[in-house]
Amino acid sequence: MKYLITLFLLVSLSGYSQQELTHDVYFDTDKYEVPLTEENRLLLFISSLDSIPVEKVSIYGFTDDRGTNEYNLELSQNRANTIKDMFSGYGIDPDLITNVNGKGEILLKVLNEEEVHQIRGLNRKVEVIVTKKTPKKDIKEAVEIVDKEKTKEKTTDDIKKGTVKKGDKIRLDKIYFKTSYSYVTSSSKKTLEELATIMVENKNIYFTIQGHVCCTQNSRDAVDKKTGKRNLSVARARFIYDYLAKKGVDKKRMKYVGMRRKFPLGGAPELDRRVEILVTYVTEKN
Repeated sequence: MKYLITLFLLVSLSGYSQQELTHDVYFDTDKYEVPLTEENRLLLFISSLDSIPVEKVSIYGFTDDRGTNEYNLELSQNRANTIKDMFSGYGIDPDLITNVNGKGEILLKVLNEEEVHQIRGLNRKVEVIVTKKTPKKDIKEAVEIVDKEKTKEKTTDDIKKGTVKKGDKIRLDKIYFKTSYSYVTSSSKKTLEELATIMVENKNIYFTIQGHVCCTQNSRDAVDKKTGKRNLSVARARFIYDYLAKKGVDKKRMKYVGMRRKFPLGGAPELDRRVEILVTYVTEKN
């Protein structure tokens, strides 16, 4: 049984077509709570969507052939609803989830009696189908280049050179956040340490830390999975604020604010899980 299910799981993880990604979540008999091992697999699948432009997500619930039609329809719908809630909880925009349907039972089709238990186990599931957006010409890329020239974005090197002024924005290109969380990825820590050193040394710069999120509709903020609150952009800005304060940057020089998803960059989703620094005041160096 375990070998057969494992084989199906591997197939489901690699079952990618050109425009669709699929994943199956398996349930215990008569249950719609997700087993821990299945929750971990689902989280891995959701994490794999970070760099993929998603057009829609379809979720279909199923049961095995035991029980009445009415019971199986309700159970399959509950399973589908559970997976929808988990997708939303892990930071997937609910507006992308267009179909959440309980399909009822899957009729049993086996060649011998020894397979009955195995096949029923595979029929107690939810099918997730993620449809990718059709690639378009990179018009946004050209617009971004023009916009960047207009805004004259600065870097931390400009801080060290003393060439920043009020209104300059500094994008921290190498500081990224864990999906649905307010803490940075391990690869970002070196950049964060360098930022702290620069800000401690340049005491004449006052600034606001702006937090951003990806993958929500209508400029909404995302859900912070740690707290369950829809204030992830604020939490990310606060994380940087607390880190810099801990490293010795005077809190009087800093503010933090959540920008929700009002200013997406138009590229890969991980680029929008970011923080930027807006210079609010520059005094003369002592």
